[in-house]
Amino acid sequence: MNAQKSKLKRSERRRYRVRKAIYGTPEKPRLSVCRSNLHISAQLIDDLNGVTIAAATSAGKNSGLKHGGNIAAAAVVGKKLAEAAKAKGVTKASFDRGDSRFHGRIAALAVAATEAGLVCTSLESMKAKQAAAAEPKPEAKKPDAKAAKPKGEGKPQGDAKKADKKPEAK
Repeated sequence: MNAQKSKLKRSERRRYRVRKAIYGTPEKPRLSVCRSNLHISAQLIDDLNGVTIAAATSAGKNSGLKHGGNIAAAAVVGKKLAEAAKAKGVTKASFDRGDSRFHGRIAALAVAATEAGLVCTSLESMKAKQAAAAEPKPEAKKPDAKAAKPKGEGKPQGDAKKADKKPEAK
């Protein structure tokens, strides 16, 4: 199969796997994120009624962003979406990352929206992960060169050991 076709199939499987567990309601809509190379957009979707409650994007003149394909732009979009959601009376959302991994721009958008008042991710778990990643790992002790065995010692000798053994006399 063509490499691009198999990549698309994997992407579809990820999207379906993530999406089957998330359903938007009027009280807790689905926050769907779409990421491209140049822009990022997000919208709050009520799947029960089939309507979009609020949306924000880095594309367009009124976004106020010079470049929409970076983490800073994703954070701005998350804040704008949270403000639009607050205006509609929405305080919680189910985060739908689609076929993207939860890191980089996707995570920045979710964290910015949560900090702005639209709870869609747990900040405590994110801070714990960042703290664990920041801790220096203990270095393994390197054996001393003098204490180390010379190369080749301890390897099986093959037929030489078999020749040393004498057959048992009966």
